[in-house]
Amino acid sequence: QVQLVESGGGLVQAGGSLRLSCAASRTIFSVNFMGWYRQAPGKQRELVAVFTSGGSINYADSVKGRFTISRDNAKQTMYLQMNSLKPEDTAVYYCNAVIIGRGFWGQGTTVTVSS
Repeated sequence: QVQLVESGGGLVQAGGSLRLSCAASRTIFSVNFMGWYRQAPGKQRELVAVFTSGGSINYADSVKGRFTISRDNAKQTMYLQMNSLKPEDTAVYYCNAVIIGRGFWGQGTTVTVSS
């Protein structure tokens, strides 16, 4: 099992930046599938960016070129650098990890982008 705790959300103006963090309660070195999702009000949860098995990274088309996912295995932490934020990026952002076929979620951190 793993506990995930997100932080770094907040209120920012359009065009601004935020960096989200996801701190894990155990090593993430061996976690091959780990990423960020978001859920806007009234919408389904969607993939934002993810590390997949084999070491590749996938981004949602809507965030390509603006968001960057990274991880620091020594600190057991995953990050999401979000630049050029838009009002449509407003959502609750969740950290996810899949370990031996079981998914774990954090409690989420809220990002609000004002126009």
